[in-house]
Amino acid sequence: SSPAVVDGVVYFGSNDNHLYALDAKTGEEKWKFETGDWVRSSPAVSDCVVYFGSDDNHLYALDAKTGEEKWKFKTGDWVRSSPAVSDCVVYFGSDDNHLYALDAKTGEEKWKFKTGDDVWSSPTVLDGMVYFGSGDNHLYALDTKTGEEQWKFKTGDSVFSSPAVLDGVVYFGGADTHLYALDTK
Repeated sequence: SSPAVVDGVVYFGSNDNHLYALDAKTGEEKWKFETGDWVRSSPAVSDCVVYFGSDDNHLYALDAKTGEEKWKFKTGDWVRSSPAVSDCVVYFGSDDNHLYALDAKTGEEKWKFKTGDDVWSSPTVLDGMVYFGSGDNHLYALDTKTGEEQWKFKTGDSVFSSPAVLDGVVYFGGADTHLYALDTK
């Protein structure tokens, strides 16, 4: 996974089934947390909690200082998507074809949205919308509160890249070798 660096600590996952927390200056291990499979999902850190997915089909929430598990949420398949945290909600995708929205404090499901294939894309949240891609060749825009589809855009192949949004435009790449720029409306 790609590292997250917050408050002098580097958090990253590994194919040895662990998420690690290292001191950013010394490289000294502060703690490590073992999951049941590889950790490909990049961690997100918010309000002293580290959120990340594992190929053991779970999204985890850990205390950022101690590595102690706060909660975990089971999906139907691998969680390779990296989570996004906004307004006390964690958004992430799973290979079970869903994008999930969970309460960041409790891990309770608020809603889930079914696509036609794996969701490897890491979601981007902005202005009440969550944007993400799917292996079903679409980029989706959902309402963050309800999970209702606002629009979708079909490409020529899978959308595993993570979208970026700026000035009313969502940018993303497709496996069809194109870079797209779409109006967010």
